[in-house]
Amino acid sequence: MQLVEAVKTTAEVEQIAHKLTLNARGNTLYADIWMFGLQVALRISDLLTITYDDALQGRVIIKESKTGKVRNITLNTKAVQIVKERRAAYPDHTYLFEVESNRARGKAVSRVAVAVAFKSVGDELGIQLGTHSMRKTRGWLMHSSGVSIEKICMVLNHSSPAITMAYIGITQAEIDSTYHEFVI
Repeated sequence: MQLVEAVKTTAEVEQIAHKLTLNARGNTLYADIWMFGLQVALRISDLLTITYDDALQGRVIIKESKTGKVRNITLNTKAVQIVKERRAAYPDHTYLFEVESNRARGKAVSRVAVAVAFKSVGDELGIQLGTHSMRKTRGWLMHSSGVSIEKICMVLNHSSPAITMAYIGITQAEIDSTYHEFVI
């Protein structure tokens, strides 16, 4: 399995969303998946199962396929905006992120299709980008803005802060730099 990276800045987050739209010839599907995924920090397998009925109440309650744990996520303004825009554009769809081709009508976009779109943009930008990058990026940006590792651990539904630190990519160099930043 290929390791993917967290995106480290909001400017890069926006650049990725823009490139996903450009690469899809103006279709915002993959950019919407990227931005919504950043807001909710769900694994791609769970993210793609969300229906409009799940999301229209401003909250998503989902049983994680990997852990079996129930997640209760309140949707922030950005997530709500994405839901409303997609609903207005695709009123007949069931899934928030549904295939638009006639051959697969009524089905959610596949994890593989999302992975291919993300990898393509990552290759263009020199970033190891994949479907897990959304979760890692949310964790990293929360960490860099001062949110405690313990809280990030809860958001990502990890079993320990040590897992979260490794997951979001806190490196030995960053740990080493604290010895120079905090001279007592």
